[in-house]
Amino acid sequence: MLKITSARVIVTCPGRNFVTLKIETSDGVTGVGDATLNGRELAVASYLADHVVPTLIGRDAHRIEDIWQYLYRGAYWRRGPVTMSAIAAVDMALWDIKGKVAGLPVYQLLGGASRDNVMVYGHANGVTVDDTIDAALEYRDQGYKAIRLQSGVPGLASTYGVSKDKMFYEPADADLPTENLWSTERYLRVVPELFAAAREALGPDIHLLHDVHHRLTPIEAGRLGKDLEPYRPFWMEDAVPAENQENFRLIRQHTTTPLAVGEIFNSVWDAKQLIQEQLIDYIRATIVHAGGITHVRRIASFADMHNVRTGFHGATDLSPVTMAAALHFDLSVPNFGIQEYMRHTSETDAVFPHAYTFDRGALHPGEAPGLGVDIDEELAARYPYKRAYLPVNRLEDGSMYNW
Repeated sequence: MLKITSARVIVTCPGRNFVTLKIETSDGVTGVGDATLNGRELAVASYLADHVVPTLIGRDAHRIEDIWQYLYRGAYWRRGPVTMSAIAAVDMALWDIKGKVAGLPVYQLLGGASRDNVMVYGHANGVTVDDTIDAALEYRDQGYKAIRLQSGVPGLASTYGVSKDKMFYEPADADLPTENLWSTERYLRVVPELFAAAREALGPDIHLLHDVHHRLTPIEAGRLGKDLEPYRPFWMEDAVPAENQENFRLIRQHTTTPLAVGEIFNSVWDAKQLIQEQLIDYIRATIVHAGGITHVRRIASFADMHNVRTGFHGATDLSPVTMAAALHFDLSVPNFGIQEYMRHTSETDAVFPHAYTFDRGALHPGEAPGLGVDIDEELAARYPYKRAYLPVNRLEDGSMYNW
């Protein structure tokens, strides 16, 4: 038995807020897990410190599945982003410990590598279409084989996905939520122009992706997907809010553009109909918000039965702990599709030293035992929590809308 002797929650803000769980065992082996929930970080920190950590002490760290079931079934109030992010942190830390005890990287414990590396996509964005194309060409020159395209919308002061800093995109930008204005009509006019320009500039071999960010109705999404078909997009992401999974059936009736969704999903149940009825092509559930490696294995296995591939969320609202966990998973899972990759700041990388590496459009988790990532607690303490909210969105007439 490998007893859990302590577990502590570490909140740090090296440019943005992260919540990390560090578990220590009776033989001195430690493991780390990510519990970051963008804009609601302290809710998960409290859930862990006040409700989860006391139940972990004395348990066998090797019993990952049993501890997962204990935290999921035993809480009675199942699922939801706070609960599942907390469970994910415990799960990641336990897989990290198991890998260190075994002397193996986690991907070896998941069955070994199914591929040599993990294809990732970068984020090209700009205020204008031309700005975005310039950014996309820079990504191509860095060796990226897949690029997400987002550009400003003429007539709107700000647009989702267009960053103030070309290198780093962080939407949680204010002590209280900023308000953006949105126009579907203006947006639907500019996106096909963006893709036409990108395909002309980048040629046929670069994968092109786009994130709608839950802003359309199903019929509007169908229209956009149809307009983009000549440019062969890799996917259209989060076309509509996914609470009503049946919405995607209507989109499917009108376009062959591949569909991706799921970065805000918390369990397989959020995607059950979408996967079972093959209404999507890529599932984007992320390890930190969907219960850890243990649960996303179930989601991916279910998806594989229905020819749906993975395309996990990988924005900077996930710490390098989750990125490392995702890469171990991506390297091993048979139905891998692509991995989102947004670079963290140098401050974040220093707080979370890691073994994963980037080369010519691909990442590899490395061969360090466990997840291959840690937290420098002394350095983390120099960056205290700073409240930061995601924006909210309104239509031009003042109505609240989806951000």
